[in-house]
Amino acid sequence: MEYITLNNGMKMPLLGLGTWDLRGQQCIDTVVEAIDIGYRLIDTAQMYGNKKEIGVAIKQSGISRNELFLTTKIYGNCQSYQKTKNAIVESLNNLQTDYLDLVLLHEPYSKEVEMYQALEEAYQQGIVKAIGISNYDKRRYDKFIKHCHITPMVNQIENHVYYQKWEYQNYLEQGNIRIQAWAPLASSLKDISHESLLLEIGNKYHKKPQQIALRFLTQRNISVIPKSKRKIRLKENINIFDFVLNDEDINKIKQLDKNDTLFPWTKMF
Repeated sequence: MEYITLNNGMKMPLLGLGTWDLRGQQCIDTVVEAIDIGYRLIDTAQMYGNKKEIGVAIKQSGISRNELFLTTKIYGNCQSYQKTKNAIVESLNNLQTDYLDLVLLHEPYSKEVEMYQALEEAYQQGIVKAIGISNYDKRRYDKFIKHCHITPMVNQIENHVYYQKWEYQNYLEQGNIRIQAWAPLASSLKDISHESLLLEIGNKYHKKPQQIALRFLTQRNISVIPKSKRKIRLKENINIFDFVLNDEDINKIKQLDKNDTLFPWTKMF
């Protein structure tokens, strides 16, 4: 596994497991399987409704807590300082842990400033090791950052070969904020597995198009959290650190960029 360093010195895995839409026993089994394969970052959120299952899976895996990087996100039903504090405690209880590695605001909210103040307090108390935001474009980020006492460590955003965000990445990194990519494989809204360019490059490295798409991001020091319920795909997704795309590959993949979201709801913020 490769890692990136956050602005507080903390190491975050470059690849983890996304758990959106994982529920019940399937969620438990998938998380246990992923940890056994070698995943060390598990991403969840209030709105996913699966933290209890993930807590059970972590216990079943037998892995030491300090080997895992656990992320959760605070949703819009907690739009106050106190409700956000309560949500952090609830997450600790459901995940059966005494600290969280990363907590994010799931998206921009009208009460985002006081919500983030609760994150800052939890960070200062040590029960949250890193804090950040999610789904903040440049306009919302510029408005929000003025009110922060602690600079966010991460902005988790849509990022994939069809929406590459090079300029925004550079802008955030000037402020020492890292990008983490949700939907790094475009969530099946685009058929990456049959993208001719990715097939061509994949043949050169004996890799699947999905692996090329993930490596394209991780080589840019963008952490990725692909989701899969299938063991074979879990193994493929993590098996991307034994090759390096060259400059020619990168420049070719840049041509796939449509510079637009695949998820229209993100334009509502």
